[in-house]
Amino acid sequence: MASFGIWVLTIFLVFQSGYGFYLPGSYPHKYKVGDPLSVKVNSLTSIDTEMPFSYYSLPFCKPAEGVKDSAENLGELLMGDRIENSPYRFKMYTNETLIFLCQSGKLSADEFKLLKERIDEMYQVNLILDNLPAIRYTVKEGFVSRWTGYPIGVKFQDMYYVLNHLKFKVLVHKYEETNVARVMGTGDAVDVFPSGGKGGSDVPGYMVVGFEVIPCSVMHNGNVVKDLKMYDKYPSEIKCDTTTVTVPIKEGEPIVFTYEVAFEESDIKWPSRWDAYLKMEGSKVHWFSILNSLMVITFLAGIVLVIFLRTVRRDLTRYEELDKEAQAQMNEELSGWKLVVGDVFRAPSHPALLCIMVGDGVQILGMGVVTILFAALGFMSPASRGTLITGMLFFYMILGIAAGYVAVRLWRTIGCGDHKGWASVAWKAACFFPGIAFLILTILNFLLWGSHSTGAIPFSLFVILLLLWFCISVPLTLVGGYFGAKAPHIEYPVRTNQIPREIPAQKYPSWLLVLGAGTLPFGTLFIELFFIMSSIWMGRVYYVFGFLLIVMVLLVVVCAEVSLVLTYMHLCVEDWKWWWKSFFASGSVAIYIFLYSVNYLIFDLKSLSGPVSATLYLGYSLFMVLAIMLATGTIGFLSSFWFVHYLFSSVKLD
Repeated sequence: MASFGIWVLTIFLVFQSGYGFYLPGSYPHKYKVGDPLSVKVNSLTSIDTEMPFSYYSLPFCKPAEGVKDSAENLGELLMGDRIENSPYRFKMYTNETLIFLCQSGKLSADEFKLLKERIDEMYQVNLILDNLPAIRYTVKEGFVSRWTGYPIGVKFQDMYYVLNHLKFKVLVHKYEETNVARVMGTGDAVDVFPSGGKGGSDVPGYMVVGFEVIPCSVMHNGNVVKDLKMYDKYPSEIKCDTTTVTVPIKEGEPIVFTYEVAFEESDIKWPSRWDAYLKMEGSKVHWFSILNSLMVITFLAGIVLVIFLRTVRRDLTRYEELDKEAQAQMNEELSGWKLVVGDVFRAPSHPALLCIMVGDGVQILGMGVVTILFAALGFMSPASRGTLITGMLFFYMILGIAAGYVAVRLWRTIGCGDHKGWASVAWKAACFFPGIAFLILTILNFLLWGSHSTGAIPFSLFVILLLLWFCISVPLTLVGGYFGAKAPHIEYPVRTNQIPREIPAQKYPSWLLVLGAGTLPFGTLFIELFFIMSSIWMGRVYYVFGFLLIVMVLLVVVCAEVSLVLTYMHLCVEDWKWWWKSFFASGSVAIYIFLYSVNYLIFDLKSLSGPVSATLYLGYSLFMVLAIMLATGTIGFLSSFWFVHYLFSSVKLD
């Protein structure tokens, strides 16, 4: 069922990708000279607060036809994106200067205060043209930096200045007619025509391949603009100098907004137009750093595996070479994993909770692997906003069937084939992680609602999410549970004694070793974690999904190895309570990720302002860490379960 859902999505996405040439959500638009181009606005964002706000919450110019929302997908809404139309209008390959946009009303005390707050909090305006965010270049000490968006204003010598004039540069590439398809349209309306006629190649067409903005603060004459209408020519020359600011905002005074646009033909081809956004500073250093980390961890994991296999193999060989009398004597004299044969499969404490957590872990792990795989194949490119979150939700719901199956089958295995209580376990598996997630997100949502942020999930979307969970995820989890109840339980290779064996006193607490084990999996991903954190909190584009897939595979291998080694060590000192320890041996990586998140908050997000922003950050980090703990813990537990089952079925023990 889960694989069927994935194949359905694959076929859908391939179909959506036009003629198998362009990625989903990224069709090229062909514009003729003079065709209108619509600029859109996204939410105002700041790395200081991490709370997005609507563009029109500030006294900016509004479009003559009124503010209209663009169609947004589930992922965009959950990410806090609110894409709306803007008053900025261009004509393809038509340079225009001195365009008067509007004069705002006189700033009220509240508007003046809000504008100052947003400038203090370093909020950025995010414009979009033909699905490309506006990019801004700054030069400092000979180094060129790239930024998406531009600041609302600047503070200089206790005065606040607004950036009221925008100088746009649109890079265009001449449309190259192919036999694949001719795509025409403006805005979101796209019509696809098979290129059969000759007419299309007669009229030169252009595609937008770059969108740059230079914001400046320009003093306008208030008397001159009184009689001007939107898009009229501004009567005097406008000098855009980025090194000076001239428009201090004052209470009771209006702000005049103007803009200019220049088109430039570029050699950048349409499929390469996102390259400018993906060139991060110092990227080569990061690539080498990731590669180095991967090599070290692979080498370390290889050593662990070799030592481990040799030790186990030697133990088994020695044991099998002895005759029965010597085996009996060995059982009496030697300590080790052979002595816990009658207790190794004794049911753990809180078995239902373990089954539920393992089931949810399988669901989260499956979602992560499939999502990253699709992203690595290019189906979730940065050009397709929100598809990553939408895809994750879709895969999570579909994989509910795997969660139910694993949880119930494990429950029946622990209960030696007893069917009793399987429905309860399946139901709890369907509610455990989503329930905690809804609790965390609801608390954070109330904070965002209180701040009037666009990051707050609308009530209607909350209802949709609940319906998706209750109508798709829960039934699929119960179906998976039903199949798990019907499937044969895993039979233990040895019998369990009625009286539990006493565990000898340990030299050091076993939980200390379990917590320390998380450092090895953390070592595989902490560099990649920096990229992911920067993407989420610093507004950078994350795109190296191929590397993330490698790191994910490596993480799975290391989690399995770490848990195996620890389980074997515990059995060797006659500690047969391995169930929960094997789960947390690899699951403890979550603790280190949370500590890293706190470290990132203190040292990398120094400017994060206010308790609300810090609470949001820690809340989302807690949610992420919980999901990681369940996924990595599940890897550790399942690998240890397989190993213990294999170990005790490989040797005859009476």
